[in-house]
Amino acid sequence: MAFTISSSFDAGNIRVTRQDGNSADLEIVTDHMSEFYQWFYFRVAGAGGRQITLRIANCAASAYPNGWPDYKAVMSLDREEWVRLTDTSYADGVLTMKLTPPQDLVWVAYFAPYSMERHNDLVTQTAALPGVGYASLGKSLDGQDIDCLTIGEGELNVWLYARQHPGETMAEWWMEGALEKLTDDDDPVARVLRAGCTFHIVPNMNPDGSRRGHLRTNAVGVNLNREWHAPSAEKSPEVLCVRNAMDDLPPDFAMDVHGDEAIPANFLAGFEGIPSLSDRQLQLFNLFAETLERISPDFQRSQGYEIPAPGEANMSMSTTQLAERYGCVSMTLEMPFKDNFDLPDEVYGWSPQRSKYLAYACLDALHAVLPDLKSAKAQLAETKREKVPV
Repeated sequence: MAFTISSSFDAGNIRVTRQDGNSADLEIVTDHMSEFYQWFYFRVAGAGGRQITLRIANCAASAYPNGWPDYKAVMSLDREEWVRLTDTSYADGVLTMKLTPPQDLVWVAYFAPYSMERHNDLVTQTAALPGVGYASLGKSLDGQDIDCLTIGEGELNVWLYARQHPGETMAEWWMEGALEKLTDDDDPVARVLRAGCTFHIVPNMNPDGSRRGHLRTNAVGVNLNREWHAPSAEKSPEVLCVRNAMDDLPPDFAMDVHGDEAIPANFLAGFEGIPSLSDRQLQLFNLFAETLERISPDFQRSQGYEIPAPGEANMSMSTTQLAERYGCVSMTLEMPFKDNFDLPDEVYGWSPQRSKYLAYACLDALHAVLPDLKSAKAQLAETKREKVPV
């Protein structure tokens, strides 16, 4: 009896092009109205106890072909625990996965999925906790809410937001970890952070792309992280509503959470090339990065993106736009789809749980630099007062 492959569900993505016996040829479907593709998520049914071979044939033209070498797909029996398929290989533009499913229903994905159903559970359960506020900042093009959770009552506005690129699901696993820590009344770090900061948390900036199984874009093929200079209600209402909310509550510290297909490490990208770069911003960014590296063995500063020359930052991206617009300390956190090769895990690779542990460490690092952020905010306020004509 032939096994079946399907992806017609929340966040699913794959197309079967040929099937013969115990093997199948597959293609990843492009984001709607876009040429981006790399994310896949599908179900295999009826292959329990049989060795099968699955080949994704269109990898060479994907968004990030350098993401495939040394990459291992993930498989789950229950959609909770996701293990790496060790017999995954890449050659000549084809990703080949060989597996013997131990049961008739198994799930295969690019990374552990974070569906919109799980997102809705996360928001609902967190919003019901004492001391947590909820607001819908606006609607996506498909009519989904842009959820924002507010925690804390301190003077520093901290914005945490994730999944501008919906296929980077580790970003929302990170968010789940951050929310767990911040709402833990027994965690002393969380208590101090809630007293010193007001957190505005957007766990998913791109709900439409997430539900549609996109890698990088929203419902009309727009890359949200290239819209921050001029968001529009027609193309990028998700960015427009979040940036409008930030205008009302300007960030002092902001983190945009992402995943990187090719680099097997965790790293930060900053705002060094913005026109108004200040020593204060750069010192605080470097202090946070150094502190996080000291706290977390999963974080490092030797690998990352090329730093732009002075005045040459891409101002359409959120991290650079926020640093320029508000004078804040902003950053992009990147996590790997593969693994942290400095501290590898053969069973899970980089995983949901490690994403959550990194979120805990990021909040510990924020706690460590909190006095510096408060001092810098006070000094900036004093400088602005001195400039006001009498």
